[in-house]
Amino acid sequence: MIDNFAQPSRRLFFLKIMLPMLAAALVLNGIVASLLWWSASESDRVSIDRQHMLVDVVVAKIRSKIAHDQESVTVWDDAVSEVRNPGGAEWIDANLGSWMASYFGHDRAYVLNSADRPVYAFAGGSQQEPSAFETVQPQALPLVEELRSRLEAGDTEGITDRTLTLGASDLVNIDGRPAILSVKPIVSDTGDLVQVSGEEYVHVAARYLDGEFVAGLERDYLLDNLRFSWDAEVLPGWAKAALLQNDGHPLGYLVWTPFSPGSAVLWRVGPVMLGLAVASLIVMVGLLVALRRRSINLSLSEAEVRHLAHHDLLTGLANRAQLAKRFDAALGDRWTGGNLTLIYLDLDHFKEVNDALGHPAGDELLREFSDRLRRMTTEADTVARVGGDEFVVLTRSLSSSQAVAEYCASLIETTRRPFDLEGTQVFVGASVGAVRASHPSDDREELSRRADVALYHSKRSGRSSYTLYDPQLDQAATLRRNMERDLRTALDRPGELEVHYQPLIRATDGTISGFEALLRWHHPVQGSIPPAAFIPVAEETGLILRLGAWVLQQVCTDTRGWLVETVAVNASMVELQDVHYAARVEKILLENGMAPHRLELEITESAFCERATDCEKNITHLRQLGVKFALDDFGTGFSSLGRLHSLHAERLKIDRSFVAGFGTDKGDEAIVQAIVDLAQAVGMMTTAEGVETSEQRDLLAAMGCDQLQGFLLSRPLPAREIEQLLRARSLEVGSGDRYTARR
Repeated sequence: MIDNFAQPSRRLFFLKIMLPMLAAALVLNGIVASLLWWSASESDRVSIDRQHMLVDVVVAKIRSKIAHDQESVTVWDDAVSEVRNPGGAEWIDANLGSWMASYFGHDRAYVLNSADRPVYAFAGGSQQEPSAFETVQPQALPLVEELRSRLEAGDTEGITDRTLTLGASDLVNIDGRPAILSVKPIVSDTGDLVQVSGEEYVHVAARYLDGEFVAGLERDYLLDNLRFSWDAEVLPGWAKAALLQNDGHPLGYLVWTPFSPGSAVLWRVGPVMLGLAVASLIVMVGLLVALRRRSINLSLSEAEVRHLAHHDLLTGLANRAQLAKRFDAALGDRWTGGNLTLIYLDLDHFKEVNDALGHPAGDELLREFSDRLRRMTTEADTVARVGGDEFVVLTRSLSSSQAVAEYCASLIETTRRPFDLEGTQVFVGASVGAVRASHPSDDREELSRRADVALYHSKRSGRSSYTLYDPQLDQAATLRRNMERDLRTALDRPGELEVHYQPLIRATDGTISGFEALLRWHHPVQGSIPPAAFIPVAEETGLILRLGAWVLQQVCTDTRGWLVETVAVNASMVELQDVHYAARVEKILLENGMAPHRLELEITESAFCERATDCEKNITHLRQLGVKFALDDFGTGFSSLGRLHSLHAERLKIDRSFVAGFGTDKGDEAIVQAIVDLAQAVGMMTTAEGVETSEQRDLLAAMGCDQLQGFLLSRPLPAREIEQLLRARSLEVGSGDRYTARR
């Protein structure tokens, strides 16, 4: 009878408990495997980027090192005397030639007199006739001339405690070999020997960038198969770094096989992870069966209960309740027991660690960071964890604001050291806010508020920084809260917010092809508030969602009867990351009867680069509806010409900073022409912003730019004036200028 009863029970247990948990375990293992693969890919990318940076830094350092090596012998009274001594050849060779080669690894050395004639030459490991200088003369004399000009002019730019004299250097080709050529004056170290500026003897040093140099880089920095190449073309899968001369042109390239740690680790740990996954399933089955057979009765001792009530379970630090207790006690005797400082810490990028490596890795990071905090505090201090990645330090050991600042800086520095999480090095940072108890009336709530205000300021300042509380921070926070409050009121009060429209002009015939909608805020007290002031507040508080919907609704209402191709509206990254954004846009367009193809959303390149996110889903959905997209402010920030073809935007907007640079020596015309050509090659239209002169307009039209926008053509106008402009059915003609709409 017992067996007959057990059979249905086993079946029910399997269906309701074991099967769902096994399915959940399989899903979890799949997620872990996906995260592991993503982490490996990211690790490979970061590794390759760092290798590029490493090569660039090493080449830059070797240039400064050669100059620094020269100063060890060129800033010397003996050197000034001996190079002028007809019988000093042996001394010159021992100190300015052979010794530089044997000690510093220089490949060539020359000494030129005040007339730039060689008096000493060293090459190929031994002293040569001075005429051997002819080998490097074409490359060296321009540097010598540059140096003498600066010496004669009394130029001191670049001279520091470490750099004692002026110098000049460049990357050159010496007998078919790449080299660094450095020129330094031979001067007195005591100042006792008087020299005429610009007529000093000159020391020329050269170091080859192939051969031993490349072998040393490969050995010291683990760059596999590192070699020098004159050709920019490299084999697939190889990396290269350009060696740039002073004129910006590449002398050649260092190429190597990049190290991909993520892929290597993935191939090694993959079988182990698979085995662990299988083992975990087996263990889970065993545990589930054991759970069915026995019950576990846990009882905690009174001491354990008290400990759990006052300490964080994960890190063992004091929890919020214990912090409040110790805080109140410290406030009670702070005026007789010394200083009291409250410090708030918040780990930067902690969410990314959880997302990339999983919550166990995040927990391990929190534990290791807690250990670091313990080592930086005394037993009299209180260290608490009050949230997911939020920590508090309460201390009396800091006697001044300077001491608080130094301590906060050390807290940030300790977070910058990598965290080793199961063999993976993770880099995070910390934002810190601190406040000192300065008045007997200061209570726990007020000090906590001030520390939180300081912490918030650190986060807004770019993270990985600290802020000491100052009453002005309250003023800034108050202004921000007031602006948020007034912006909420403006959204509910007609008349304060208004949409202006700036015409987009065809470059070919000067007609209006569309408009860009621009939001204006007329504050009843403060007057006109620029978008740059209130848009960040709207994005930070989430009001941008209401504000964007209001603007789009107003655009649909205003432009219903306008016979133009498109109306452009700016879309914030906050809106695009909202899961309901695409549906909200579709609903507004449908309610107002506006054709989706007439709407053009201007977004940044970072929005196009989002993958597997709500941002990408919104863009895909809206594109399927027929909404067009424009890539705004192209050429600034992290824009990449090489990735332009993969962004799938219909229009590219050239940033006004390039147009403003026309006619200068920065070469902005060539940059704009390259952008226009590339956009045309991938089938994109182009719009140039900030057109303010006739010369800019004509040059952009000649370059092939499709649309023009700027104050020369028309300022942003309210809808009623735009309607008057469109009713006229033609652009106003001023002095024969067909492009002028209204200024």
